[in-house]
Amino acid sequence: MNRDRLIAENLGLVHACANRFRGKGVEYDDLFSAGCLGLVKAADGFRAELGFAFSTYAVPAILGEIKRLFRDGGSVKISRALKERARTAARVRDEMTASLGREPRLCELAEKMGVSEYEMTELLGLSQPTVSLTAADEDGERQMDIPVESGEDEIQNALALREVLETLPEADRKLIELRYFQGLTQVKTAEALGLSQVQVSRRERGILLEMRKRLTG
Repeated sequence: MNRDRLIAENLGLVHACANRFRGKGVEYDDLFSAGCLGLVKAADGFRAELGFAFSTYAVPAILGEIKRLFRDGGSVKISRALKERARTAARVRDEMTASLGREPRLCELAEKMGVSEYEMTELLGLSQPTVSLTAADEDGERQMDIPVESGEDEIQNALALREVLETLPEADRKLIELRYFQGLTQVKTAEALGLSQVQVSRRERGILLEMRKRLTG
């Protein structure tokens, strides 16, 4: 899949991760911008041939960047040039809002700026003010860093699952891949394998039981 398309179609992952930390002392736009950076890194390093779902690979990367945001004091470090582009994006949004009489859609803004929808989302996020976790509040107190899950367990579980799958007989592995990686129903899986739905159901239960035993030791 095209890199930009992979990023654009998975921005929902960034929102899902960022939403977990709303109200924790960092503006949502900062959380989202940090998560977008993680998404880009995941897209650059993703290898579809390994058989993992992109979300399994991307979520830890997104959470890792959000964790770094908290650790670094709650602000995203951006270059002067990027700040200028972010200000331009904000100005274009305001101008289009005035001319259209409504808030422009992301695709309209991206086309106007000549960038991808992902880049437009990032620019708009960067144009928002940030809040530092280490700044003193009204009472003169300083906020504490917030621990964030690294997501490493998800990667480890996915690797273990793939290892177990590779030990299965080819027919059993094909059945599991059709059912759980391609999302086919038992009826469609049965048609693909030349079996009945009942045979698929019984075989699937047996395979899953065996896989569970191997995964849990």
